[in-house]
Amino acid sequence: MRSKKLCMSTGIRISFRNPNSEFPTRKSAMAKKITATASLALPSPDLSRAERLILDLLAIPGKSGEEGKVAEFIRKQLLAAGADEKAIVFDNSNRSTLIKGEIGNLIFKLPGTKKAPRRMLSAHMDTVPICVGCQPMVEGNYVKSANPVTGLGGDDRAGVATVLTAALEILRNKLPHPPLTFCWFIQEEIGLQGSRCLQVPLLGKPAMAFNWDGGAADKLNIGATGGYRMDIKIDGQASHAGVAPERGISAIAIASIAIAELQRNGWHGLVVKGKNRGTSNVGFIHGGEATNVVTDLVTLKAEARSHDPKFRAKLIKEIEQAFQRAAKEVTSSEGKRGKVTIEGRLDYESFKLATDSPCVQLAGEAVRAIGREPIHAISNGGVDANWTNLHGIPTVTLGCGQMNVHMTSEMLDLSMYRAACQIALHLATA
Repeated sequence: MRSKKLCMSTGIRISFRNPNSEFPTRKSAMAKKITATASLALPSPDLSRAERLILDLLAIPGKSGEEGKVAEFIRKQLLAAGADEKAIVFDNSNRSTLIKGEIGNLIFKLPGTKKAPRRMLSAHMDTVPICVGCQPMVEGNYVKSANPVTGLGGDDRAGVATVLTAALEILRNKLPHPPLTFCWFIQEEIGLQGSRCLQVPLLGKPAMAFNWDGGAADKLNIGATGGYRMDIKIDGQASHAGVAPERGISAIAIASIAIAELQRNGWHGLVVKGKNRGTSNVGFIHGGEATNVVTDLVTLKAEARSHDPKFRAKLIKEIEQAFQRAAKEVTSSEGKRGKVTIEGRLDYESFKLATDSPCVQLAGEAVRAIGREPIHAISNGGVDANWTNLHGIPTVTLGCGQMNVHMTSEMLDLSMYRAACQIALHLATA
């Protein structure tokens, strides 16, 4: 059986829409005003300070669920720059996430000094575990970890620093700006948990958002795929593998038959069926204790992704049916069969923004303002923007120069990071 698990935090209303239909184009005064104001001369951040900030953040440990030290660093920086303590809050998302982490999402709101729709700037605070223990060092135009066994954590401390730099510049220099919300998410690396369980009412109703994650500073991700995860449990029957193997039901055999069928029929890996495309993967399998025992329990984890929700549902169904059919093929000498239980959850829904929507236009203008040309892209991975878009906040994701993320060879391109800081400040003040 399959059960769908969704966060239902207080005050959150999630409405699902067809991601293949673009968000409505707003031919309004807001869109015209954005285009006009973005072309004006805009302030530039203190890039030396921005570089010191990223080095400080990279050195702070904070894997998923353990973002407390990172959040406290951000909070102290904001207060030192003159932020109102009451404007800095944590939501209770960590009560609803898969890991009951140290803190919820960190939210900082600023009232506007000029009348305009509210904007949100965001990034996620957590890193993958391999980045804990990073010792950041600068080599030429790149930041690397001096500790050879750790990653850098630029994913997404560079995003954290980019968003924080914009907030600090506004506070220190009293720059004019529209109403702003700054949000630093938790637990992105384990399924976008922070943005999924976000307390949306605390954001102040932003009309659009700009999220910083991996990649080039001039790359605008305006859409992303949707992902679904499955926990699969196979119950067999133990028996002595040498004395009476026929009396057992091998859970490993059931899993093997199911995976082989999916691979043989083109439902595992890159899946192309006519005009429909997606991916699926059985990425984790665990079971067995000894070679002389017929394995009675195997657990697996699998996923299915597609930009098309209907085709993704078809992928999920094929995976489920393959395991159920496999369970019927393996029987004991007593005629007993194994049992397959599948629990699934939507990790993130797909979306696609119109290229002429206000947030895409404004992001493009900010990139052009620093002499670069924006590149529109659609991601085959999930980002926090999947959930913020579903929460009703059109969101573009930009990069900060992270390279080789989730690897010990991870690096941060400082020229791209500097560009990201400039773009972020433009987006916060234009």
